[in-house]
Amino acid sequence: MRKLANEELNRLEVDEFKKVKKNPIVLVLDNVRSMNNVGSAFRTGDAFLIEKIYLCGITAQPPHREINKTALGATDTVEWEHFENTLDAVEQLKKEGYQVLSVEQAENSLSLEKFTPNPDEKYAFIFGNEVYGVEQEVVDNSHHCLEIPQFGTKHSLNISVSIGVVLWHSVLKGGMVR
Repeated sequence: MRKLANEELNRLEVDEFKKVKKNPIVLVLDNVRSMNNVGSAFRTGDAFLIEKIYLCGITAQPPHREINKTALGATDTVEWEHFENTLDAVEQLKKEGYQVLSVEQAENSLSLEKFTPNPDEKYAFIFGNEVYGVEQEVVDNSHHCLEIPQFGTKHSLNISVSIGVVLWHSVLKGGMVR
């Protein structure tokens, strides 16, 4: 077995990426403090052809050297917008017809493996601060919470891992663009 060279991967150019049909997904970063996690969100969002990222509260915004380290150019492909308040982003998403889902450990949350996205729906997934998670009032204003099942001694995954797991599952199970 031979590893493929980058030229053999048939990746889209930036202008092609901007024109191609996107998956109806918006990532919402609720007061994420690590710029590496922000960059990773862009890179993973690019990989799964999402529509946009909403950077809320203290979440850092491009351009920034620390974001670029992990984004590897994805800040040039994935659209983004900043909101001072995450609730304003949630309200806008609801008005635009998105199903707003906080990714959080919460009462009556839906375990990710039981979540099957409807290909006719638009989704916004909210990921929270590395220490405090998604703010309670944001959880309260979400349509529902998704929880990633975990089986070890730790109570959480890194936000960048969580984003990858949720996007992979959603694109695969939702029959979205691949």
